[in-house]
Amino acid sequence: MKKLFLAAVAASSLIVISGCSDQSEQAQASQGPAPAPSVSVVTLSAQQVEHTVTLPGRVSPMQQSHVRPQVEGVLTERLFKEGALVEKGQQLYQIDDARYSAQLASAKADLKSARANLKTLKARAARYKDLLSRNAVSQQEYDDAVAEAEQADAQISVAQAAVDLAKVDSDYTRVYAPISGQISRSYVTVGSLVTANQEQQLATITQLNPVYVDMQQSGKGVLTLRRAMQENGTLPVRLMLDEATGEMYEHQGILKFSEVTVDETTGAVALRAEVPNKDSLLMPGLFVKATVVLSTTEELVVPQRATTRQPDGSVVVMTVNKDSVVEPRTIKVNGVYKDQYIVTSGVKNGDRVIVTGYQKVKPGMKVNATPWQEQDSQ
Repeated sequence: MKKLFLAAVAASSLIVISGCSDQSEQAQASQGPAPAPSVSVVTLSAQQVEHTVTLPGRVSPMQQSHVRPQVEGVLTERLFKEGALVEKGQQLYQIDDARYSAQLASAKADLKSARANLKTLKARAARYKDLLSRNAVSQQEYDDAVAEAEQADAQISVAQAAVDLAKVDSDYTRVYAPISGQISRSYVTVGSLVTANQEQQLATITQLNPVYVDMQQSGKGVLTLRRAMQENGTLPVRLMLDEATGEMYEHQGILKFSEVTVDETTGAVALRAEVPNKDSLLMPGLFVKATVVLSTTEELVVPQRATTRQPDGSVVVMTVNKDSVVEPRTIKVNGVYKDQYIVTSGVKNGDRVIVTGYQKVKPGMKVNATPWQEQDSQ
């Protein structure tokens, strides 16, 4: 009796399970096939690509002059405002000129005396010449008179040179700006004793527009750069002021110079760019990151995020053909531009490459492709 009961229960269970299975199959049949997965694609087209090299650089002034005195004396006056712009030839300091004015006056007096003496000796030589013709004086006396007149003429040249030297020293008591630029603070105060060619400068004048940016590139890397310079003459240079924030300098410079020798100790070559600095934002000694644009070409690029690297090192992308079917492509990469790979083979203009959603699709699968927007992934 017990066996008959168990057999009945089992049979009823099979009927229930069979009924549930039939209901599930009917539900799936009523819903139809699963929808095609959605993916975002980018349609490839050739773009302008900049080939660049980025190097650390340091700002240096185009001209800088250390103002020093050329005569000794007490500083009596400062004639500029610290930190101001000064022009070449503008007077900056006045040194006490009393002694040099006196020396100039003395030299002028000596010159005047020498000229008077020459006048006397020339008249004497003329009289002796007349007397010699009448045998009133000897030839020796006449020769001596002529020699004394010539010596007096030479003394005039010596006295004139002394006047010129005294005038130069007197002029040196007025210290002028040798170049135009922005002047530093004054390193000496009025009343200080200064000496000729002293080690301590009075002030420093720096020309800040334009400025140089000095860089270094490895000996091997500079070959590409020098070829680009030979082809284009000058190369554009962009500066990044703050790497943390990505702040870029608004003015573009040009690469104008590279050394012709490689430094034996570092194996690097010195480069120099000239950059406009109208607002004096770039200060000498400031470290920047300089990007040199070598060339601009038209290339086919693929977003890096759309690629997968295989165990053998090859790079693969998933494409969507005209029938919305997924096709894998192996691409050849020839460099990086921003966040994209520069591609030379494997894909072509007009191909649609899956950027997002390629992880959930397989080759041969039909997909629903929509255009990819970069902001959608952020």
